[in-house]
Amino acid sequence: MRPIARENLSERAYRALRSALMLSHLRPGEKLQLRPLAAQLGISLTPVREALLRLVSEQALQMDERGTVVVPVIGRERFLEIRRLRCQLEGEAAAAAAAHATPDAIAALAAIHERMQAAEAAGDFAAAVQANEQFHFGLCRLARMPVLLGLVELLWMQCGPLLSQLYAEAPPFNGHRDALDGLRRGDAEAVRRAMVRDIEEGGRPLLAVLGAALPRSGRGSP
Repeated sequence: MRPIARENLSERAYRALRSALMLSHLRPGEKLQLRPLAAQLGISLTPVREALLRLVSEQALQMDERGTVVVPVIGRERFLEIRRLRCQLEGEAAAAAAAHATPDAIAALAAIHERMQAAEAAGDFAAAVQANEQFHFGLCRLARMPVLLGLVELLWMQCGPLLSQLYAEAPPFNGHRDALDGLRRGDAEAVRRAMVRDIEEGGRPLLAVLGAALPRSGRGSP
């Protein structure tokens, strides 16, 4: 997170923290202390406090009994719920995107995917997580469904802190190439299937991590 200009400070602090959550720059259980955050962003305490409270209200952050704001520790059941919702919403966005995907837009997404693969090959997993986020949201924006996009952003803020664990052993599966092929053919259902599989298979390594940390509930399917 970089220092920000002194205008619309609360909104800009919110966006900086939201991005940090979505890109896995903040980790589950991490405490967010007001003064260090304000110093890091180069602004006063009040807009940072407002941004933190807004993220708490959106369930992206939690406040403990002492008033300390922390990044939530996501359990297996909550992860499965987020994954189901992502499959439904991002699948719908992917299908809708097929009707609006111009050759230039498809080429831009393909370039993002190539950057992600290059980052994975170089072991730069922070860059890979960022490129993956850019691909997903680039596809969602093609759907021209702003309400849906906002809902997807809320889900990514909740699951983003877990994403760094996807690369604990090897780069996870992704369905980007299949989605790109579907876009080129104008096949909405193929794009939907590719992104649903991307979310389900790509997130599967997290189920092993969460299953090792927490007792299995028996609800939901891996």
